[in-house]
Amino acid sequence: MQLSIERDVSLTPYNTFGVDVRAARFVRVGRPDDLGELLADPEWQALPRLVLGGGSNLLLTRDFEGLVIRIEIPGFQSLGVQTGHHLVRVGAGENWHGTVERLLDESLPGLENLALIPGAVGAAPIQNIGAYGIELAERFHSLDAFDTASGERVAMDAAECRFGYRDSVFKQSQGRYIVLSVTLALPEQWQPVTGYADVENELKARGIAEPGPRDVFDAVVAIRRRKLPDPAVIGNAGSFFKNPVVSRQERNELIAHHPSLVSYDIGGGRYKLAAGWLIDACGLKGYARGRAAVYDRQALVLVNRGGATGAEILQLAHEVQERVAKKFGVALEPEPVIV
Repeated sequence: MQLSIERDVSLTPYNTFGVDVRAARFVRVGRPDDLGELLADPEWQALPRLVLGGGSNLLLTRDFEGLVIRIEIPGFQSLGVQTGHHLVRVGAGENWHGTVERLLDESLPGLENLALIPGAVGAAPIQNIGAYGIELAERFHSLDAFDTASGERVAMDAAECRFGYRDSVFKQSQGRYIVLSVTLALPEQWQPVTGYADVENELKARGIAEPGPRDVFDAVVAIRRRKLPDPAVIGNAGSFFKNPVVSRQERNELIAHHPSLVSYDIGGGRYKLAAGWLIDACGLKGYARGRAAVYDRQALVLVNRGGATGAEILQLAHEVQERVAKKFGVALEPEPVIV
């Protein structure tokens, strides 16, 4: 095995919150075969493991007394057309936004609504990332993963991934599967997805009535840059809370008391509430607790104002949850993995 195991490594560069914690052991994996050899080695089998990609959906609250595995597997391969979709296999270590842009450059649209989401490709199915009317599950064919329970590589289709709203089998069985590559299914007959008001308004402001893929991409990038902080400037993990889903009755009862409540009909008598609106309505936009704060431009984002510990950010998150629950009777669930 050619892998180099480092000791006592700072994880500050490897989490977008910029939390200063350390890993007892740290290793970079650039080939699937290396991962199999690493996890078969008795020296490392007994250690707790944490798998990292871009570190953009993660809150580290303490030093990690185990082995941190950073997945850096590259790859970009077109597999041709199948049942009306262009299939493209991408390595888990590739940058997500860079992949979206490369696909557009190669005339393979379909992911432009998911532009500028931070992180690596391998993390996308774990969270079933979504934005502006598209979820990864809608553009997904299959993936290859390492099953730590069996020690074997496995191929998994969409049904086996059990995708839900910001959910998947990978979150339900944390640590069992390590994603090696993702095969995307991009529509051969592309149609713009512009139903979200932000995207529609941005395109209108640009005077674009019939947008192409690059127009949608540019609009989404502009929206996200206005609303969300750059992790390179101020530490954050993007949206910290999921938009809660409630029944029609619960939504109607809330609107009776809060007429300006923002909600979206998702079918089946269920509604998605805008978590950012709920937090803002509690007067928490811009609220700070020590070195952690609710972002002053988007209440859904928690930020590290400089030197905050993971525990401080988590304490702030709990305070936000308590305030929203007290005012609205709605439970907010964090999006990031909390270690």
